[in-house]
Amino acid sequence: MEPTSVAGRDRDRIPGMAEEPDPPFEVLLRACTSSAVHLEMRDAYTPSDPWFRAWLDGDNEEFGRRLRRPWLDLIREVTGRGVVIRRVRVVSEPVSDYVRFEHATTDSNIGAGEQIRWLPRRLASGLLLPGNDYWVFDGQRAQFNYFSGAGDFLATRLCDNPDVVRQCTAAFEAVWKRAVPHEEYRLR
Repeated sequence: MEPTSVAGRDRDRIPGMAEEPDPPFEVLLRACTSSAVHLEMRDAYTPSDPWFRAWLDGDNEEFGRRLRRPWLDLIREVTGRGVVIRRVRVVSEPVSDYVRFEHATTDSNIGAGEQIRWLPRRLASGLLLPGNDYWVFDGQRAQFNYFSGAGDFLATRLCDNPDVVRQCTAAFEAVWKRAVPHEEYRLR
């Protein structure tokens, strides 16, 4: 039988990781006073998303109806208060259809105030990255995002362990430094 604890801790528990459900994301982002960073490392997310499906099917009418106004409004609101929001997408090349979709829709995020860069996965070698996508809010809390292998959203979990937050912040900054600004990144 495999042991269930290591050094007195449940092996599936990260110190500082919240046990209760996270507050809504909008609450966490609106609480930021200086910065929010987001590292994305998957090549596909929510494959059944109607906005993605409309884009993939070339249904411009449906695609236009589904523009993510609430998300863009939230970004405008938060960046309008001076909070810097940065995102890096680590991607495989040649890119997936979903990454093509993200690239095609990124100008709307940038227009709302987000700064976005891209890092081809081949250029990420040598960087130590967490196993999950995450956000770091004001350098104080990390929120990990969990997805199925197919890209379906499963859950989030907040962590306020200073060591974990510091590691996530350092990983993000290392990726940001290597990543290509959106306006310079060409899909392959």
